[in-house]
Formats: sequence, structure tokens, C-alpha cells
Amino acid sequence: MPPPIDLPSLLGRVYYRYPSFLIDAVDEHEPGKRLVAVKNVTVNEEFFQGHFPGSPLMPGVLMIEALTQVAAVLLLDRAEAPATARIWLRGVDNAKFRRQVVPGDRLRLEVRLGRIRSRLAKARASAFVDDQPVAEADLLLAVEPGAAYIDPTAIVHPAARVGAGTTVGPFCTIGPEVVIGQRCRIGASVVIDGWTEIGDDTRVYPMASIGLAPQDLKYKGEHTRLTIGRANTFREFSTINKGTLGGGGHTTIGDGNLFMAYVHVAHDCHIGDGTIFGNGATLGGHVTVEDWATVSAYSGVHPFCRVGRHAYVGGYSVVTKDALPFGKSVGNRARIYGLNTIGLERRGFSSDTISQLKRAYRYLLQSKLNTSRALVQIEQDASLTSPEVRCLVDFIRSSKRGGILRRPNRRVEDLLADE
Repeated sequence: MPPPIDLPSLLGRVYYRYPSFLIDAVDEHEPGKRLVAVKNVTVNEEFFQGHFPGSPLMPGVLMIEALTQVAAVLLLDRAEAPATARIWLRGVDNAKFRRQVVPGDRLRLEVRLGRIRSRLAKARASAFVDDQPVAEADLLLAVEPGAAYIDPTAIVHPAARVGAGTTVGPFCTIGPEVVIGQRCRIGASVVIDGWTEIGDDTRVYPMASIGLAPQDLKYKGEHTRLTIGRANTFREFSTINKGTLGGGGHTTIGDGNLFMAYVHVAHDCHIGDGTIFGNGATLGGHVTVEDWATVSAYSGVHPFCRVGRHAYVGGYSVVTKDALPFGKSVGNRARIYGLNTIGLERRGFSSDTISQLKRAYRYLLQSKLNTSRALVQIEQDASLTSPEVRCLVDFIRSSKRGGILRRPNRRVEDLLADE
């Protein structure tokens, strides 16, 4: 059951037109999805004096206002909503008024959230009296992130830049060269230091360490950096190091990645978009992880290795060569288990693309050709024309450490099947 909603506090952050709140209580609440509130329409409402003497009714514009307030409460009560955000009504579409609302009616106001962007949100709103619809509309709401909120116990250097709508929790430490984007949420006791940039809508959970010096004996305090894109999630105790001069001086992370608890990203790593790192996953220095790859719990990737696009590295694996794109690599040392079919289906790859990748993997793993000849066969096969097959071939040809192309022996396969 969700916690009770503090209506006065949330409604105080709505740019409402009429000088009163138009919600009396909350009946039902599905956080981030749906909210049902009630408004008891009484004869002493001020607006009845003008609408209309002798025949009072609630104006349609105030029904829209009441629904807007419900939608605003639903938006502001989300866990990811900035603590200082404010809401106003940007537009109304498809408004319909079915019957009059008069003193003595009890309005049931129901709102469902639709698509939400950083500064805009859509909602479907309906009003009922005794289960009879009286009004409905599609609302477009604007979200103003508001000023950053910094807990009084946090230590934020005056030179640090913290974006609008960002919340910095208690006992955090943020250094002078840190730039944090808008609408970020920095949890308790997080340390962010060094030349570090963090994109909008990123969430950092308690005790994480971002941008500190690399764990490299060659590092002597050089001015290197860490750049993190937008909408990333760093769970508890994750550690992300900045670069070293010997590795280019720059650690980079793209957009929309998930780093679970205790993940470690070492110096000079380069991570794409949409990746997932399980609890305790560890990247050595200079590792590249391409878009939509998964490195499962407690797996380690050796320095200078690559993990290809849409690759899956199983739990407790040790990766000492490049993990092939679209493939499953598991074990200590990691072996290739074929195509990551389930992952590709979940990502929406077509059956034709998956079929082509399967045939390409057969050339590599089952044809008894060496790698060079298998690549030639793949390139000469007129049925293997998808960009994904091309990506696989280019990845193997550009590998400096060699790709993981050894299959597990029969005994290992039998043991995994038993599990």
C-alpha cells in the first residue's frame, strides 16, 4: 500500500488559477500510474455566486482545474520527480462535459498518466458523479524542475554546478569540478569528485563513489576526467573512476545504463547506451562495452577487452578476450554458447535478422573452418546481408585480443544443463 499523500504540500507546487484547492481527499492511488480523488461540491463555494444566481452549477473550467490538480499530485508524488518541481496546465484536448455539477454532488476525479518526458506529461482525466461521467479531457502538463535542493548536511563546493530540479541528499560530498545536470537525484553519503560531468535525469543511490582517482599505480594525480550521459542509474556502493593520461585521460559512459550495487568501472573504460551491469560486475581498465550489452553479477572483464553490442556475459564469468556481439559468453575462462537469442527477441530484432546471425555463428563455431576462413564464407554468403552480421564480422576483424570463439566442452554443457 503506498504511503499517504501530503496534499497541501504537493498542491502548493501547482500553478492553479482559482484561489483554492479543488481536492478534498484521495481514494485510490497507483504511484506513477493512476490517482482517484474526490471533491465535495458544497453550496457555499464562492464560484456559485456567479454561476448562476438561483440555479448554481460548477463551471466546466473549474472541473478541468480540479482534474489538473489531481494530475499534478500524481506527477509530483513519483519517486523520480524533482523535490522542487512545479506543474502547470499547458493544454486541453478532447474536452467533453456530459452533465451539470450542482451543490450536493460528490465529484470523483480519476486521472491516468500517459507519456512522460522531462518537461511535459500527458494524462487522461475523467470526472464522475455516482458513476455517471460528467467531464473528460486529455491534459498536457508542463513540468518546471525548480531550483536544485541541497540537504543542509551535504558538502557541495561553491564552484560545483548543480542543475535545476536536482536533489542532493544528506552527507554527500561534491567537488569543485563537478557538473551535475537537471533533475538528478543524488542519494545519501554519495561522493562525486574530480573533473566529472553527469547528464540529466541520472540517479545515484547511497554510498556510490563517482569520479575519484583511478586505482592505477601509474596515476600521479594528472588532470583527467569522467563523462556520464543522461538517465543512468548507479546503485549502492558502485565505483566509477576517471581516466589516466596513459589511457587517453577520459572515462566515458553513455545514456540509460544500469549499474547495480557494487559495480566497479575502472579508468579509461568506454560504455555505450542501454547496458546492464549485475551486482558486483567489474571492468578492468581500458574496457569497452558497446550498446545494450549485459555483464551479469560478479563477472570480471580483463583490461583492454571489449564486450560487443547486445552481448550477454553470464554470471561469475571471467572475460579475458573480446566477448562477441549478439552472443552468450559464460564461464571461467569465458566460452561462447552461441547466439543471445532470447535477448535479441526481447530487444525486438526481426526473425530474419536472428536467423542470419544464427547462420553466421554456425560458420564461426560449427563449420570446422578457422576464424579467417569462416569470416570469408560469411562475407561471400549472399543470404547474410544484415547490418548485424556486418557488425559481427567487423568486430572480429578489429579485435586486438582475439574474440571468445572457443565453445564449452561436453562435460561443461552437461553440468549447466543439470543446473
